[in-house]
Amino acid sequence: MDDIRIGNGYDVHCLVESRKLFLGCVEIPHSHGLKGHSDADVLCHAICDAMLGACGLGDIGRYFPDNDPHYEGVSGEFLLKETRSICKNAGYSVSNIDSIIVAQAPKLASYLDVMCLRIANALEIPRKSVNVKATTEERLGFTGRFEGISSHAVCIMIRI
Repeated sequence: MDDIRIGNGYDVHCLVESRKLFLGCVEIPHSHGLKGHSDADVLCHAICDAMLGACGLGDIGRYFPDNDPHYEGVSGEFLLKETRSICKNAGYSVSNIDSIIVAQAPKLASYLDVMCLRIANALEIPRKSVNVKATTEERLGFTGRFEGISSHAVCIMIRI
């Protein structure tokens, strides 16, 4: 069963003023953005962690540390492409991804399709292999209080 592997990823960043908001390789118009060393794209980060986890390769912090100036300001798309390469070198390819963004605001429904397409393009997989959902937490917890955004992802990797 080493030919099919599953990984789980999670990421969270706090919302701050004076930053652009990027989710799933898409810039989303909003009054706040996510604070982070990179562009803080929680969706891409969760997907990268899921991919690496499925391959038994640790997490994105191992490959793209937040104290390395080389990765300051890098995009989620860059991280997806690099993670794809790391996994490919380990003998694995993405079969499919299912993910969810947890945010009270902004409303994301109109951006989900383009997120799926951009993620699929970065990973060089079919659009139908990527699913992105969005939900709120009904004003509960840090996301419900507009303090941050989180994302969860599950990824199936197959041996190539």
